[in-house]
Amino acid sequence: MLKKPAAAVSILALLGVAAITAQTFKEPPVTNEAWTRPFPGLRIVGNVYYVGTYDLSSYLITTDQGHMLINTGVGSSVPMIRSNIESLGFRFADIKLLLATHGHWDHVGGMAAIKRLTGARMLMHEADVPVLEDGGNSDFRFFPKGRGTVYEPVKIDQRLKDGDKVRLGSTELTAHHHPGHTKGATSFTFTVREGGRDYRVGIINTAGINEGVQLLKSPGYPTIVEDYARTVARQKQMTIDVFLSSHAGQFRLHEKYKPEDAYNPSRFVDPEGFRAAVERTEKNYLEQLQKERQGPSSR
Repeated sequence: MLKKPAAAVSILALLGVAAITAQTFKEPPVTNEAWTRPFPGLRIVGNVYYVGTYDLSSYLITTDQGHMLINTGVGSSVPMIRSNIESLGFRFADIKLLLATHGHWDHVGGMAAIKRLTGARMLMHEADVPVLEDGGNSDFRFFPKGRGTVYEPVKIDQRLKDGDKVRLGSTELTAHHHPGHTKGATSFTFTVREGGRDYRVGIINTAGINEGVQLLKSPGYPTIVEDYARTVARQKQMTIDVFLSSHAGQFRLHEKYKPEDAYNPSRFVDPEGFRAAVERTEKNYLEQLQKERQGPSSR
């Protein structure tokens, strides 16, 4: 009987491990109903589509060379995302690039499955690469013990830095490192031409502070105070026409979109909403920082 070459045996072993991981991994129970509530896929502007759930945003950016998908929601959302993509007339298998605004379970829980199903390459800011590759265990909030694996780990094919360009077909995104919420939190900007007009689109990772996170006592993230301040300052300098974000509520999707309305990209033009969102995050950051500096007596 012929023996398989060592390389082939190694590849088969890796595939076997991947299959076992996919079959045995169970994500935590979802306690926020809006995270998994179905929501129809819709066209936002030009080649940009919303394909996520009621609250967790996923964006499909289509090109003649294949598609980009930004964010996935939790792992159980993958069939819903696929259905939304196909209902819009696109092939799920044509996803070539996967990106994310940050490495929390509710935004990257389905990355490993979609990467496996489509063969797409996964790109992530270098500071959040360890979190994705260990399934959320190294989340700074759970330093030093670790959180445990809360989503299926995903191998990163390309590490992004601030200012890097991501191009597919005629669409080019710019990655903006906006840390604070996570060490590698990232926003993406690009220009879409539609109806004779250029729209400056921003998929923005707003700098919210998770419940329980301490700014002045964060041993797992010692630069968190400076990073939040830097992110807010940078976002205040940005000029955005179409404001999108990691959660539907952050850019008021449900106020702007009605299923019965005809396609109209102007409903998502909201530079004032973007500025207001940045101002809210700055206010929340400064208030928490002040309370922490004043100590328990201020609470």
